[in-house]
Amino acid sequence: MEIKKIGIIGAGQMGNGIAHVCALAGYDVLLNDISREALDAALSLIEDNLDRQASRDKITPEDKDAALKRISTTLTLSDLGQTDLVIEAATERETVKAAIFEDLVPHLLPHTILTSNTSSISITRLASRTDRPEKFMGFHFMNPVPVMQLVELIRGIATDDETYQACQAVVERLGKTAATAEDFPAFIVNRILMPMINEAVYTLYEGVGSVASIDSAMKLGTNHPMGPLELADFIGLDTCLAIMNVLHDGLADTKYRPCPLLTKYVEAGWLGRKTGRGFYDYRQDPPTPTR
Repeated sequence: MEIKKIGIIGAGQMGNGIAHVCALAGYDVLLNDISREALDAALSLIEDNLDRQASRDKITPEDKDAALKRISTTLTLSDLGQTDLVIEAATERETVKAAIFEDLVPHLLPHTILTSNTSSISITRLASRTDRPEKFMGFHFMNPVPVMQLVELIRGIATDDETYQACQAVVERLGKTAATAEDFPAFIVNRILMPMINEAVYTLYEGVGSVASIDSAMKLGTNHPMGPLELADFIGLDTCLAIMNVLHDGLADTKYRPCPLLTKYVEAGWLGRKTGRGFYDYRQDPPTPTR
């Protein structure tokens, strides 16, 4: 099956990045959100990011103009029913994602493939809420999408080979690399990454080191480009907590218990860069540690 038109649900950080790379690869893109402001902001950000790529000679001005022309937007979810592939990139809450798929299913073409950009939620369970579990997959991009080279492809228990091959072909056309993961909580990347971040928060919570010392130790001692607490702020502490809860609930192992300090930051609304405060205070330049 040849995929020509891709529908993307959610115009936030992940959705606009996915729209960017899909349009640049030559796909027609229909971007959906419940907010006109979010759609307008996404288009503006995509144009800025394409400009940055053009200024660095990674793409030509003609590539940029062609990509922008391939992106259209809609506030009406049912419009995505006429696409060949749907990539859901809404809030990382299972109830939200399940409701979106239930609303969309009656409008789909028979051949449309459904995928979710979820970073941790069961693909099998999401697929069971649709009329086509065999045409349902996890399609997990890394953030920021235009920069990161990996896409995790996750098959649910019912996903057929044709669907997997079609999604793998999309990843290749995007110029990215696919890693196939089984449908277990948090898949591969977050199964390894989030416990590391959670342990860094425990290290802070127990007073072993400060924010600055923990991040410096991991950057200089293990050659990580960002420290774990800085990375947590970049991802969003609410997202980190949600994934740790999925791991803890899904695997029933106490080693995945979220650190109480992580929970406290989320309860305070200190979610990282997107709210201006997390383990660092981003209202100051340069950002300063909050502990």
